[in-house]
Amino acid sequence: MSDKKLAGIWIDSEKAIVVKNHDVQNAFKFFLCSPVKAEIQHGNSSENAANNAERTNRVKFFKEVEHLLTNSQEVYITGPGTIQEELKNYLHDTAQFKNLQITLDTAQKMSDEQVLETVKEYFNA
Repeated sequence: MSDKKLAGIWIDSEKAIVVKNHDVQNAFKFFLCSPVKAEIQHGNSSENAANNAERTNRVKFFKEVEHLLTNSQEVYITGPGTIQEELKNYLHDTAQFKNLQITLDTAQKMSDEQVLETVKEYFNA
């Protein structure tokens, strides 16, 4: 098993499931972090207000995911749609993660356990 600090994420527009192999107690054993839920905005007065709220909420969502990735050396991101690409761009625009090695993939909805197994498989853990 690699001694790199690795993380994997399944993400869609509503939640992110993060799996990683590094923290103080569980060094080098992959584990699930608490899912990160996105805030969904409802009932705005205009399309412009809705777009601004959605952008603000997306950044807040990405910031919460980013916090879980601190110290990661390599990240695997999967999920439906284009949100993985958005997260990758967001991370690479952040000084701390600008050189982070990120691999993108696509996957339909998965349970927490399926995400854990998929990430372990990806990193051959």
